[in-house]
Amino acid sequence: MAGRIVTLMTDFGVNDFYVGAMKGAILGANPEAQIVDISHGIAAYDVLDAAYTLSKAYSTFPTGTVHVVIVDPGVGTQRRPIIARGDNHYFIAPDNGVLSFIYPEQEMLSVIEVTATHYFRSPVSNTFHARDIFAPCAGWLSKGVDIEKFGEPITDYVKLSIPKAQKISEKQWKGLALKIDRFGSVVTNIRPEDCPALFADPTPGFKVVIGDKQVTKMVKHYAEGGKGEVFAILGSSGALELAANRAGAAQALGAKRGAEVILELT
Repeated sequence: MAGRIVTLMTDFGVNDFYVGAMKGAILGANPEAQIVDISHGIAAYDVLDAAYTLSKAYSTFPTGTVHVVIVDPGVGTQRRPIIARGDNHYFIAPDNGVLSFIYPEQEMLSVIEVTATHYFRSPVSNTFHARDIFAPCAGWLSKGVDIEKFGEPITDYVKLSIPKAQKISEKQWKGLALKIDRFGSVVTNIRPEDCPALFADPTPGFKVVIGDKQVTKMVKHYAEGGKGEVFAILGSSGALELAANRAGAAQALGAKRGAEVILELT
């Protein structure tokens, strides 16, 4: 129990002392914690980006992992620190919706507001709760302290509206670009359950319209496309992606996160 894994996800980047200070605070509470970085490259202040990224990574970790997610534009305000216990994992985060993709995936879910200040560092900075509240609580939780000892259960925790693809006709669906990854691929929210025919073999005729550009080719792996060619693919996110072989599809398409994506079977 004492060596439980603690993951970190923040919008802090890696150039400042913030991530290192968080790790120090975790180890101060539990020197045997195993700390793993998921990402510190979340877009600054972007709660939805963090929520999405967490949802694609957390389930690969062992049962009992403690996930600390800090994208906290409301630090120092009345927003609550929370701990959520799901089916197999724990999540520590500000109550600003950053766990919104996680909540519906848990059959057994309990959420508590962290009020037990004796688990915090002292004094608590008004601007760095990640170090002084969230990190030490993660350390104590990874050491085996029961979740109920940190505070009282709540049910009014913040949940963002999760964008889902919409069927607009028998052959048309409207989605959006959820993320542009570092390779320039456009990750959409159109999933196989939205349009099973698109992901069948053979692939039917289709077009994906984003802005004034169209994509009409589906591949099974990136190298199947010509160099620089933009194509559709079922990505590791479990959703439709627009990508290019050794090139940035987003740049070629003029696409940004949040752009409308129209799928049409032809």
